[in-house]
Amino acid sequence: MHNLTISLQVLVAASVFFVWVVRYANIVQEFKQYGLPDWLRDLVGILKMTFSLMLLVGIDRGLFAVVGGIGIAILMGAAVVTHLRAKNPAFKMLPSLTLLVFSAAIASINYRLLTA
Repeated sequence: MHNLTISLQVLVAASVFFVWVVRYANIVQEFKQYGLPDWLRDLVGILKMTFSLMLLVGIDRGLFAVVGGIGIAILMGAAVVTHLRAKNPAFKMLPSLTLLVFSAAIASINYRLLTA
């Protein structure tokens, strides 16, 4: 179970880093398309990068993985709601939904490992 959560933590962190660093221009465009302010985009980016880093630190320190997983799950839940409000097709919200499920699993598994 520990190897599964490590793999998920690396996958989620890498995905977030890729989207918010390599594809940042796409993020800027999406936030404009949804009519969201620049300060919110910047705040979300800072939070996502911080929680992603926590997932990586959480490989050795489980509490960080729990907090990082919960944080990413909440942000991905907000992303799914934003896609629903914008009436995007299901395939556009699939990445957010997948990362939501993975992050919730990370938080749950690491919490169980901490309390076992």
